[in-house]
Amino acid sequence: MKYYTPGNFPEHHNMYFIYGDGGTGKTSLLKQFKGNKALFSFDLSYDVVKDTGDTTLAVLEGTDIPIIQTVVEKNLDAAIKSPNVDVICLDNVTALQNYVLDNIENVAKDNRQNYNAMQKWFRDIGTRLRRSNKTIYATAHAIDKSNGSLDGKGRYEADMNLKTFNAFTATFDLVGRLYVQDGKRWIDLDPEQGNHAKNRIDDRKLINADELVEAKPTEEFTVEKSKRKQAKKAS
Repeated sequence: MKYYTPGNFPEHHNMYFIYGDGGTGKTSLLKQFKGNKALFSFDLSYDVVKDTGDTTLAVLEGTDIPIIQTVVEKNLDAAIKSPNVDVICLDNVTALQNYVLDNIENVAKDNRQNYNAMQKWFRDIGTRLRRSNKTIYATAHAIDKSNGSLDGKGRYEADMNLKTFNAFTATFDLVGRLYVQDGKRWIDLDPEQGNHAKNRIDDRKLINADELVEAKPTEEFTVEKSKRKQAKKAS
């Protein structure tokens, strides 16, 4: 274990994890990050950033799937060591989780051990990314747990095994849900809403999606303000 004296803690770049429904624009948020980017696409949804001029793309081949853990580790290490990479993006961790689970399923007779192995692997990847001193952006699909019976609080979470999600995102600074309302994109960062969310970067709880990386001096949006504006227009 390495010790650091007061006032001399190691600095690190921020890590962002955004989950949301398909088509909400998770991949396009990568364009907000400055510098050269390494995009690891696990669902081939990369067209939105193909003309940015600053992104190197890595996609899986068929022969990679049976050994995906080794392939991901090797290529992440190369991106981490590269002086030409400032931002690393893992696009669609939901798909990556499913590939990993397929590989380890039935390795042990007790299925709990299989899930434990997957959780450990994702925890190790999260730790490796934290130690990289690169800016990290990861995405995942969302699931709606309400079945139409909840008012919205606590109804959304990332489409991942819960313990795997917790193990992976423990090192992330920001976790939020991307959604569309009234034609605009928003990111919920408020854990009090009951959805998976946190923000250790600043004190924002609900932000315009275009301000994920850099906040702009605009009025903060809230559901209550939106309702009041609508009521005022109606009157």
